[in-house]
Amino acid sequence: MKEAIDLFRYENELLQEGYTLIGGMDEVGRGPLAGPVTVACCVMDLSKRIPGVNDSKKLSEKKREKLYPEIIENTISYSVVSIDNEEIDRLNILNATKKAMKKCVVAMVPQPHFLLVDAVDEDFGVQYKSIIHGDALSYSIAAASIIAKVTRDEMMKTYDSIYPEYGFAKHKGYGTKEHIEAIKKYGPCPIHRKTFIKNFV
Repeated sequence: MKEAIDLFRYENELLQEGYTLIGGMDEVGRGPLAGPVTVACCVMDLSKRIPGVNDSKKLSEKKREKLYPEIIENTISYSVVSIDNEEIDRLNILNATKKAMKKCVVAMVPQPHFLLVDAVDEDFGVQYKSIIHGDALSYSIAAASIIAKVTRDEMMKTYDSIYPEYGFAKHKGYGTKEHIEAIKKYGPCPIHRKTFIKNFV
């Protein structure tokens, strides 16, 4: 039987080292052909642990939407930053993600004393640990991943009502067969990432 992952392992280690405000940070939307990349950072109240918080990719949309208000309610501080498709095209996706992450940290009040980040190395202005697959290994990163995912999904649903022919509410801008066929049929819309779709237009 597979051993259960202790989502509080990193947080507990940091608490034992004397850190009290532990931040988790994650992004969503690096891969899609359209829309923004969205980063969330949150310092969770670790005395009130929310059952069901996990890597947003492992949860259904319904479950994420149910957890979202509870997570927000139990943050000591949080911030969300989105970088749009035009800036992604200008900077490239990794630099756009890092820019959003740095803006996220700066916006935090109070600031985290230590940051757990999902697999990105950068000078964030605070001490941090980069964890590969961090959204599946850390409660704080998992909470941030849910905030980011629900925020970005809502944005893509709004874009769907503006550009209904592409099906953004369904695939959220990712490169599904239907999405690629819609780009070929209708051409790109204003939220498409030109550097991501050059092979389809």
